[in-house]
Amino acid sequence: MTSSGYDFSVLAPFCFISIGALAVLLLEVLLSRSLRGDPGPEARLAKTARIGTLLALTSTGALALSIYAAIYMFWGGVVAPFQAAHPMLQLDSLSTFAIALVGVGALLSVWMSITYLPALRINHGEYYALMLLSTAGMFVLVSSVDLVTVFLGIELTSIPLYALVGFDRRRLRSNESALKYFLLGAFTSAILLYGMALLYGATGHTDFSGINRDFARGGILSFCGLGLVIVGLAFKIAAVPFHQWTPDVYEGAPTSVTAFMAVTVKTAAFVVLLRFLVLALPELGERVSILLQVLAAMTMLVGNVMAVIQTNVKRMLAYSSIAHAGYILVAFATGTPEAWTAVLFYLFVYLFMTLGTFCVVIALAHGGREWEEVDDFSGLAVRRPALAALMTLFLLSLAGIPGTAGFMAKFYLFVAAVNADQIALVLILVATSVVSLFYYLRLPIAMYMREPRSDSAAETSSNEIVVLALCAAAVLYFAIFSQADPLGTGLQALDVAGRAADFLH
Repeated sequence: MTSSGYDFSVLAPFCFISIGALAVLLLEVLLSRSLRGDPGPEARLAKTARIGTLLALTSTGALALSIYAAIYMFWGGVVAPFQAAHPMLQLDSLSTFAIALVGVGALLSVWMSITYLPALRINHGEYYALMLLSTAGMFVLVSSVDLVTVFLGIELTSIPLYALVGFDRRRLRSNESALKYFLLGAFTSAILLYGMALLYGATGHTDFSGINRDFARGGILSFCGLGLVIVGLAFKIAAVPFHQWTPDVYEGAPTSVTAFMAVTVKTAAFVVLLRFLVLALPELGERVSILLQVLAAMTMLVGNVMAVIQTNVKRMLAYSSIAHAGYILVAFATGTPEAWTAVLFYLFVYLFMTLGTFCVVIALAHGGREWEEVDDFSGLAVRRPALAALMTLFLLSLAGIPGTAGFMAKFYLFVAAVNADQIALVLILVATSVVSLFYYLRLPIAMYMREPRSDSAAETSSNEIVVLALCAAAVLYFAIFSQADPLGTGLQALDVAGRAADFLH
């Protein structure tokens, strides 16, 4: 539907999720009236859990509609700017792929939260609204073809996340993490905005095509603006040396929020960085490649080395996330169409293996306590063999062991880098992947080779079983059928990623 040059169908995914966020807020207010009076602590907890489940189902419906709209437009080959004259937002194969991926990550995070929030006594309705609003910001971010909407998307994404990170208000560590994330995020936003202002002053444009056309005439001012913009986006993907916030925030935030951030924010940030580098700066490939090579090498080395010395599982996974950002940056430094396909396939696989890992941690939380230390997992294979086996599968996939989807994702990055003669980065990728085996295998060793602890863990809920089953199935299925479709689903993951990357050629 168009009116006065505007194509409002472009806003469909944003509208579904925004309406869902408003519906969650209204429902929470209306349903909370049943808690007035003094129903007793047990009855109050039961009612709160039912209200949370209803709000989660409402959020699921909004996310499902957004995902469906994105998939429909992806297969329909839609390329539609919101306004043809000034296309600040645009739906195309890349943005619809990213919207669907972010939406799936958010949907699974919502399902992980249904029993986790009551277990930690933080079951408040605004949680789901904040998660939907942050996801809407990511939708804006991945659809942006203008620096103004990039900044708007980052702020819409970040502001709800500041509240979500500190959602467990009773824990000092959660409050501290939220404050650190807010201060560093605000500082980085200022750097990013200043870089955008310099690019606008140098080129007279904020849209990517205009920056590409007039970048050279800005001279040193253009390069200064470019450097600051890359710094701002490097903070969002947790690239070294802009990664310092990641371990503290991942450790202090509720685990469901950590899982949500680990997959959705990383996906959105990498997609907007990819679009910006390819569409706004295609003539600067060699110069930007040197910078990205340095970032990739530093990120792989620091992420893996620091993960080795961690005893807290969430901090270990935070440094693991940094290391994986380094692997993806190898493809960015490569800068070929083959590498762009490898990036999108890697993000697709990373979503399932990371969410699966965090979902095991969530499934073990009970009585207001989380299992966060490596020692907490001692003997888990005796008490909860299924969870121990799933955790081992996800960790092996993160390590890139053959027989898992993580191996195939790294393999495609490896091939793209070798074909582009990035031998030094390939060697670092292989060496750091070997190092990663040390800390990934610490948990299986604890689960299978140590005596069980006396503490008991909560029974796995049905919603957690669904998430774990989907993630495990994806990790195994795409390990074998990344380029095939034996079930006739139409989902050939590598071809889908290639089709999304075709827009950048």
